[in-house]
Amino acid sequence: MESVNSPPSSSSSSVEAEEEAIAEKSPEQWFNEQFDNLLPKIQERWPDLAKQTLEATKGSLDDLINVISVHSGKNTFGVQEQLEEIFHSASDTTRGLAESLEPLEKQLENLLDELNSTIRPRIEQPVRKRPLLAISIATGIGVLVGILLGGGRRN
Repeated sequence: MESVNSPPSSSSSSVEAEEEAIAEKSPEQWFNEQFDNLLPKIQERWPDLAKQTLEATKGSLDDLINVISVHSGKNTFGVQEQLEEIFHSASDTTRGLAESLEPLEKQLENLLDELNSTIRPRIEQPVRKRPLLAISIATGIGVLVGILLGGGRRN
């Protein structure tokens, strides 16, 4: 009997594929996609900046660096280093979350495999013994569902 689930190695490769996808993106693309998630951390670091001011820079990492630099009085290099720290902490958090979900994913795959191996034979055996009865039951259920769903359409 074939399993409908993917092989167990797919969970570890999914984390690696996600990391490769992040590495392939330019910092500007990654920033654009993650801006909404990073905004609270940026506001924590620079609480004197208005949220609207930060949101106005959405789409440009350089603009954000310049706005923060102007408002905080720090040079752009220092601001960029601080933003990189925020980005790395966000990446580490995401990676840690993905790694913590791996055992749950494996456990779910095992449960699905177990269900597939125990329930499937119980369903297949009666259908193989009496295929006409199974078709008749399925047709009857389909007709009942059709009557229930289409019952309000008659005038």
